[in-house]
Amino acid sequence: MAKKVKTVIKLNIPAGEATAAPPVGPALGQHGLPIMDFVKAFNERTSDQKGNILPVVITVFEDRTLSFITKQPPVVEMIKKTLNLEKGSGVPHREKVGKLTKEQVKQIATSKMPDLNADTLEAAEKIVEGVARSMGVDIE
Repeated sequence: MAKKVKTVIKLNIPAGEATAAPPVGPALGQHGLPIMDFVKAFNERTSDQKGNILPVVITVFEDRTLSFITKQPPVVEMIKKTLNLEKGSGVPHREKVGKLTKEQVKQIATSKMPDLNADTLEAAEKIVEGVARSMGVDIE
């Protein structure tokens, strides 16, 4: 028989570096979950992606067990990594912080594809370009 779902928690956690400190501890603690079990499992599963911030969706069941899925890093993080940026522009339409080539846009769109609400690669590329523009990054 399927377990009853109690709640779903969404967090952004650095890959391979989850700890019982906030945001993880309080989010799981309030549902009476074994925090260290999740931290260990998450760190094992994501140790190969260190340096990325990963969105994680944790499904909590009524018997106090949990399951979780990790997603690809947010598009913003991927763009910052590609261009070695600290952060996006404060005034994106006036101050540009970098340029992405069409090839780089395609790479980001391809790796983020499973998480995006897009059916084609072109649609995914448009999403990536839109995020880039809002960060003050031009597309060549």
